[in-house]
Amino acid sequence: MESNDPIKPDAFAALKERFGQQSRKAQAYYTVMHEVRGILGSDDAASAWMDEPREALGDKSAAQAVGEGREDEVLAFVRSLKK
Repeated sequence: MESNDPIKPDAFAALKERFGQQSRKAQAYYTVMHEVRGILGSDDAASAWMDEPREALGDKSAAQAVGEGREDEVLAFVRSLKK
């Protein structure tokens, strides 16, 4: 395909769907990250926490669990840490 060839509608729709999925994952990640930062006090500490495996998340990191679509579960876990 040359750079001046138009994008076919099916290819454009697939690209748009993929972008939407990635955008939702990023939004979910940053929603959790914001909650964790509120508890730990810094972006660096929250980022490190997001990457550490957690028994409560099936020995997966919060980042992995969010990537699997488990944002609600991760948020519930994070919020339970505030108590």
